[in-house]
Amino acid sequence: MKTTGADGLFPRIEEVVFKPFEDKPDHPALELEILELWEREGTFEQLRKQNCGGPKWSFVDGPVTANKKLAVHTAWGRTLKDVFQRYKASRGFDQRYQNGFDCQGLWIEVGVERSLGLNSKREIEEYGLAEFARRCREFVIGYSEDLTRGSKRLGQWMDWGNDYFTFSDTNIEYVWRFLKRVHEQGWLSLGHRSTEWCPRCGTSISAHELHGSYSDRADPSLYVRLPLLERPQESLVIWTTTPWTLPANVAAAVQPDAYYGRRENGEWVAVARYPEEAFAERLQGGE
Repeated sequence: MKTTGADGLFPRIEEVVFKPFEDKPDHPALELEILELWEREGTFEQLRKQNCGGPKWSFVDGPVTANKKLAVHTAWGRTLKDVFQRYKASRGFDQRYQNGFDCQGLWIEVGVERSLGLNSKREIEEYGLAEFARRCREFVIGYSEDLTRGSKRLGQWMDWGNDYFTFSDTNIEYVWRFLKRVHEQGWLSLGHRSTEWCPRCGTSISAHELHGSYSDRADPSLYVRLPLLERPQESLVIWTTTPWTLPANVAAAVQPDAYYGRRENGEWVAVARYPEEAFAERLQGGE
């Protein structure tokens, strides 16, 4: 029996011509052939038209930083995002498919500094803040175009050309609008916390900006005396190789079954038995 697809959109089965399968297919060539077919047939546009009016599913791409060409980790993330959108499209959801670019932050500014041979904030000021900002904008636009080409080559379906950029006045306005509403609701709080700091850039840095910046180095270990709350004249000694975490410490753990020695050096200190001999060499004064 001859059949057709929904609304006669698809040919009858016997009319479909299958090309012979090659023993050693040229996969890159096949990919380009598929991309050209999608472009020629307007496949993505047809899909959006088909799902227009369906249930809404909003997916706004968390903006990729426009500071380099498409890398493997970015391609991997974009592939996963594309899978979600294609699945929702197969279920008839009407989507916005909006791509975005992160255009602000140290990744951009440091990249421009390197391209200009600048090494400090003072040199940026001497170069001119307005001109430096203009170069940052050019830097972002250039890499956003590279990323778009790479993403299209990857086969990702997005509303290319309708991208949002975080440096746009609209985006910045809505960020301030959001913060204003949060402040009005009393959801902002003032406090202190430890954070990573870049002395060269003169600003705090995020964990993302620290990625790939770790290197091996030799640091001294420290013994630290922690006064006991209920016995101010006595202390517990701890040993640490990460002294920068001390400001955030609020408690010390002890082993109930372990033996702790007490030594006097003007006041009593308690130290675990295992390192006691080594600790005694560092403790000034008698027992």
